[in-house]
Amino acid sequence: MVEIEVLQGDITKLKVDAIVNAANCSLLGGGGVDGAIHRAAGRELLMACMKFGGCQTGEARITPGFKLPAKFVIHTPGPIYNDGLHGEPELLRSCYENSMKLAEENGCETVAFSAISTGVYGYPKKAATEIAVKTVREYPTQNVKKVIFCCFGEDMLKIYQKVL
Repeated sequence: MVEIEVLQGDITKLKVDAIVNAANCSLLGGGGVDGAIHRAAGRELLMACMKFGGCQTGEARITPGFKLPAKFVIHTPGPIYNDGLHGEPELLRSCYENSMKLAEENGCETVAFSAISTGVYGYPKKAATEIAVKTVREYPTQNVKKVIFCCFGEDMLKIYQKVL
């Protein structure tokens, strides 16, 4: 079973095999953690992401980490929360599953997730955290040994600690 850790900090500073970017569907950078990852990785990340021509909600794409301490960045656009009745839970679960799949396929042992869809996309934090933890715990891993849930704020840290 995969080891799970939760910490508060800056995901762009973590020395892990892969960090997971809460991207938008263009994959061309944006606000919040997405913008921070793009700024820290450098222009090469934008150039690598342009080659994909975007990404559907719930899917994932992988690029090198470039100037980041992480080897890879896994980009996954999370769902914009409406009312939870328009496939949002399934799409969010799919973000975590597809990110884990890419981490596995690329031999990653350590993966750090940001709190997908909980910022401007408005997903209720506790519900999103429960999906994240359950999906990662249930994912059949071969290579991934450790998953870190990296929280930007103390509010998310406390929610993750309660759910875990």
